[in-house]
Amino acid sequence: MSVEPIAADLDLDEVEAALLHAAVGDYAAEAAVLLLANDGYWPARLCAAGLVTIEAEPVGGQLWARVEWPELDPALAQGRLHGSQEELAVLRVAVSLADGRPVDLADVAVALGRRALELVLAALAHAAGSHDHRDASPAGSGAGAGVRLGPLVAWPVRD
Repeated sequence: MSVEPIAADLDLDEVEAALLHAAVGDYAAEAAVLLLANDGYWPARLCAAGLVTIEAEPVGGQLWARVEWPELDPALAQGRLHGSQEELAVLRVAVSLADGRPVDLADVAVALGRRALELVLAALAHAAGSHDHRDASPAGSGAGAGVRLGPLVAWPVRD
C-alpha cells in the first residue's frame, strides 16, 4: 500500500518547488507560481484549504503539485480562504495567469502597494517570456546580436 503525499505534510519550500516543477515550460503557469511564492501569503493558505494537490508519483524523481484553480472561488465564498484587498488582488492575477480567468487590471492596480506591484509586474514580464528575450538585431550586425536581454522586470530578491 502506498500513501499519497498531501501538501499539508510538506514544508512550504517543498510545496513551492513541486508547484514550480509542474509549471516549468509554461511561462504563464511559472509566473503564477512565482508570484504566489514570492508574495508569500497564499502558499500556506492554499495548502491548509486543501487546494494544492501533490501528484502521487514523482516525475523524474521530483514531486509535482498543482493548485486547484477552479476550487478557489468556492473556497473564497465559503470563507475557507480570505485575505486583504491587496492579497486578493495578487491571487486574482495569479489565477488569471494560470487559469486564464479575466482580471480587471484597474481594480488590481488600485489595490496593490509598491512591493505587490513589483511582484505583479515581474509576473507579467515572466509570463511574456521577457527573461528569455534576445537582442533582435540582424545577424552579424554587432557583438550584441542574439544576446539574451534578461527580464524586463526582474523578480525581487526574496527575504
